[in-house]
Amino acid sequence: MNGKHSSLDTVPVDLDRPEPGGHALLLVNELGLRAVPLPASGSVVVGRGSGADVRVADAGMSRRHLRLHLEPPFHAEDLGSANGTLIAGRRLSPGQRHAFAAGDAIVAGTTTMLLQPQAVRAPADPADSPEPELIVSDALRPVLALADRAAASIISVLLLGETGVGKDVIAERIHRASPRASGPFLRLNCAAFSPTLLASELFGHEKGAFTGATSSQPGLLQAASGGTVFLDEVGDLPCELQAKLLLVLERREVLPVGAVRPRPLDVRFLSATNRDLPAEIEAGQFRRDLYFRLNGITIEVPPLRERVAEIEGLARAFARRAARSLGTAAPELTSEAIARLRDHSWPGNVRELRSVIERAVLLGCGATITAQDLAPPAPPRPRAAAEDPSAAGGTEQQQIRDALARCGGNQSRAARLLGISRNTLIARIAKYGLARPQPRSAS
Repeated sequence: MNGKHSSLDTVPVDLDRPEPGGHALLLVNELGLRAVPLPASGSVVVGRGSGADVRVADAGMSRRHLRLHLEPPFHAEDLGSANGTLIAGRRLSPGQRHAFAAGDAIVAGTTTMLLQPQAVRAPADPADSPEPELIVSDALRPVLALADRAAASIISVLLLGETGVGKDVIAERIHRASPRASGPFLRLNCAAFSPTLLASELFGHEKGAFTGATSSQPGLLQAASGGTVFLDEVGDLPCELQAKLLLVLERREVLPVGAVRPRPLDVRFLSATNRDLPAEIEAGQFRRDLYFRLNGITIEVPPLRERVAEIEGLARAFARRAARSLGTAAPELTSEAIARLRDHSWPGNVRELRSVIERAVLLGCGATITAQDLAPPAPPRPRAAAEDPSAAGGTEQQQIRDALARCGGNQSRAARLLGISRNTLIARIAKYGLARPQPRSAS
């Protein structure tokens, strides 16, 4: 990982292979963009010195600047760096672990880093799958067909669906099947954006544009030139930032901070949200003109409860991957365990299923996963209750209250229960004006 890099030096990361792991760290600075594969577990040190696991040619970084802890929930730890570390605009306290989500921008020196997650990709056709038991349900098949048709064009695509259904998987599928497949795929978590972050990190800046800007630096959007930008959770984009994004989409150019002339932008935009954007527009929370710019084609991903035929195959695949990361043999699922999985309503969708299986593999004591090993999830509910929002816990606001209550005010656990990142949960707590309960003391 040593040495200089070209203006666009990317390391291809095959997200289907078992090694080196399920994530890549995207690095953007004055040298351009590169992707560094990461291990599936453990931690890595990022810095400019030879002792760092991920070495970055950035004079603004310390030799050992920060440590990334890679077991979910992810944490970053500043190692007493000279210039500090920022996540979503907040400065980290040295020596303390701070939670972050994939897609959150981490700034160290003049380098912006993003952790890009692995996706479990559904094959276009079951017969082509390297994992024979992975099948595509009748509910998902037309979604994949539409995604493949959209991939050939440059039209913007808006992906809709509940949290955790795999909208990011479909977005990556579109990119990989498009003429831009050889270019970067950049996933950004809009829920973590702040006005300062959007201006300096997305658009870039000129030398001397502000204190500490010792050199010109391209923004994330410029660094993704020739590729695809995936705006995840775009419905959570603050209103004051929506106008700036609209200008980028309309003019296909960006104006770096401190620059006089805009720079052309050659990227394709995909976006995703679990929000009802027309309702947000009527409530004055989302711009109508931005909605039409993003919504060239709408693809709605059905929830896992409507894709029951996929559950067994996904569960077995998650079990294999979890066991591989632990260096153990993959356990088999008993028929009772599979029945329990199929009967559960999965409010957290595929993300919840993955968490349940990973926990069962980690805590299991035998060569099989039984129904008892799956005890942590809530008991299966009648499917009709899950389909009725009022029966499933009512509004999102009430669901957040319930999750916080169940987790004793622990925001990280509540976020995992809801199938969203901790930063997204904090943003929604602020949006709804909810009190932040204090975690219960350990007994």
